[in-house]
Amino acid sequence: MKGRSVFFALLFFFLLVAALLSQVTLSGYTRIQLKEAGTGRKILSEVLRDGEEVVMTWKNSLFGLNVTEVFQAQRGILVLTQITFADPQGSVPPMVAPSDVEDLYQTGGAFTASGLSKPYQQIVYRVGEIGDPRMSVRGREVVFKQEVGFGGCIVLTAAAPKGYEILLEVSGK
Repeated sequence: MKGRSVFFALLFFFLLVAALLSQVTLSGYTRIQLKEAGTGRKILSEVLRDGEEVVMTWKNSLFGLNVTEVFQAQRGILVLTQITFADPQGSVPPMVAPSDVEDLYQTGGAFTASGLSKPYQQIVYRVGEIGDPRMSVRGREVVFKQEVGFGGCIVLTAAAPKGYEILLEVSGK
């Protein structure tokens, strides 16, 4: 009888811990997911520690420049910290101030900017014929066109992960 009471007490304790982990979000981590917009199919899901980077590359179809965007995981969001528009045949792009980036997106020309701090919780990517968008996360490269094809759409989301998501991530590696 005593063994049965201990068993039920332990079972209750573990269920209580599991319930707490399923509801509690923990700081210091960001969960990112890539999903196919039309079907909701999960393409990638990672729990990143704050400070880990996600790198997006694509070709700007209007100006023919190679674009590299560097995001950093920060407390449940992705923050754009650096961007480069590079001429494939050109020299190293000039450094510009973060305040100039918005105009340069529209007017073209090679540039690089660091020190940006633009937060994102969701980004929708449409896959065109020229752009060839790719995302690198922890050494894994996701080629968007291979995942959803020309004309497809991928949604990137960032959020603070639940406790159990962090445990699953740590135990799965």
